[in-house]
Amino acid sequence: MSSRVPRTPSSARPPIRPARCPNGTWETASARPHARLRPGVIGYRGFRLAFPGPRARLEAPIGAVTLMLGFEGAVRITEATGGWVGVGGRGGQGGARPDGLRTAELSVVLSGMSTTPVLGEHGGRLAGVEVLLTPWAAFTLFSVPLHELSGWRVHPDALGALPDAAVARLAHELGELSSWRARFQLLDTTLARWLEAGPPCASGTVRAWYALTHSGGAAPVTRIADQVGWSVRHLENRFREQIGISPKGAARVLRLQRARRLLCSGATQAETAAACGYYDQAHLSGEFKAMTGCTPREFFLARGVHVDPGGPPATDRLAGEATSLVLRGRTRTGSASFSKTTGDH
Repeated sequence: MSSRVPRTPSSARPPIRPARCPNGTWETASARPHARLRPGVIGYRGFRLAFPGPRARLEAPIGAVTLMLGFEGAVRITEATGGWVGVGGRGGQGGARPDGLRTAELSVVLSGMSTTPVLGEHGGRLAGVEVLLTPWAAFTLFSVPLHELSGWRVHPDALGALPDAAVARLAHELGELSSWRARFQLLDTTLARWLEAGPPCASGTVRAWYALTHSGGAAPVTRIADQVGWSVRHLENRFREQIGISPKGAARVLRLQRARRLLCSGATQAETAAACGYYDQAHLSGEFKAMTGCTPREFFLARGVHVDPGGPPATDRLAGEATSLVLRGRTRTGSASFSKTTGDH
């Protein structure tokens, strides 16, 4: 089968949002992948940021895998558990950065599913394309068991499944192109070729994944196993290989993803806890703290604080979901210096 992706109306000029203010400039562009790649490849988002100083974002766990293909600047990614990252507006300055946290500084990043938050920081200049993937499509794309990501962020070329430096080369080629439309078309062609060459995901894994997502993480694992005709143990093994975390771990992520959306749409904590299947508000608050590093109230208030007047919008990774918090632009305790990095990290 040819990997050439024919042109379709979806290849039309993508919507672009450029802006300029005293604090810098930014530009974003988004597009749906070619129909041949959907639903496994969820979407593309291009970005170009130019600010005079560092920026930081808290990223909560989501029900997707993210591939960032940077062609200018690098992102420093640090574990953000334990509440040390302050998110509560004026008073939420957080604490000192603890010792021993896992951290990585990369320009090309593959982020698998995880049940813990991370802090992403960059030096002010950053450009690239973010590709959002279903976990089962990421398994086929990179041809490795997703548990090898171990809930962390890596350079995809380090996994060794694709030809040497294939992803770094793709990022470089994207940066050489002059338009977002051309970049998105290159992604369509390249990802189609990689997906065709990769191992197929088990149909039962895909059915189980969608049963879990459609329930918002509320469906019991035993019921899902019965629906796909597998034992719970077999389902757990398949999820570990082809989703990256256990069915229960994935359910936690999807349930909290729904809870964040409800809270940010105006639901109370009591209403959210009941709707999402938590025992009570304390259960919701405990899960929220463990998986975002802050309480539901802190998260909600931070989403409502315009932290960077005149700055770029807080672009969430999943459309219609509350996935990220843009933090105040400042150099944080223990921050590293930033420099442009290559794909060798």
